[in-house]
Amino acid sequence: MGNRPDDLRALIDSVAAQEGDPVEVVVVGQGTPVTGVPDWVRTVDLPENLGIPGGRNVGIEAFGPGGTDVDVLLFLDDDGLLAHRDTVELVRQAFTADPRLGIISFRIADPETGATQRRHVPRLRSADPMRSSRVTTFLGGANAVRTKVFAEVGGLPDEFFYAHEETDLAWRALDADWMIDYRSDMVLLHPTTAPSRHASYHFNVARNRVWLARRNLPAPLVPVYLGVWLLLTLARRPSPSALKAWLGGFRAGWTTPCGPRRPMRWRTVWRLTRLGRPPVV
Repeated sequence: MGNRPDDLRALIDSVAAQEGDPVEVVVVGQGTPVTGVPDWVRTVDLPENLGIPGGRNVGIEAFGPGGTDVDVLLFLDDDGLLAHRDTVELVRQAFTADPRLGIISFRIADPETGATQRRHVPRLRSADPMRSSRVTTFLGGANAVRTKVFAEVGGLPDEFFYAHEETDLAWRALDADWMIDYRSDMVLLHPTTAPSRHASYHFNVARNRVWLARRNLPAPLVPVYLGVWLLLTLARRPSPSALKAWLGGFRAGWTTPCGPRRPMRWRTVWRLTRLGRPPVV
């Protein structure tokens, strides 16, 4: 969005320093022109902020329809920094070694402390961020996706704007028999932040949670999944203003269009369960 030019340049430099074949880079400006980037970086200037999934979908199309001009796309937050020079080579090796691997989620670590926030480990058992594993979702700001996944299941849900768009894509990918890995050795350095820094956080989290369930879950699981999350939210004792926004988003999730409904197969429900996160929590 044009408000972190130094961070963006540092990220681009860390991508340029990667070992192996050069990485093509596209920077999407969300309602602001992209300036101050090297000449070899392609840019796309959008007239308005389309939100995280909308902007990333535009970035995908910059590499051909559905990103088909390339085999793999990396998505990196503009205030992040690749910690090691071999990350892209590790990505190439991982996708080559496993033809059914569709998505890789990087580890996000604070640049000063090296710590990884619990919410940045995409599994329920998140106490050990250094343990790589198969997972059921991924981190939007630090990941790699095989473009065949987009060809099979479509892109990120534009209408979500922010929150849970990664899980929506992950569930569709898993339902198409792709796998997702969390790799602790692929590191993006990123300052420790709270998700609630976004003004629309509580509203979007609740609305999109309902949309996620309505779009993807078998009908019997929709009330179970949303009931569990309602109880978890209340147990966290949000402030009155946060709870009001959350309840407003929950209501909007039921009363506004959520996009096409394609419930996952029960075998996918079982796969998610075996991977440690059944789609009820």
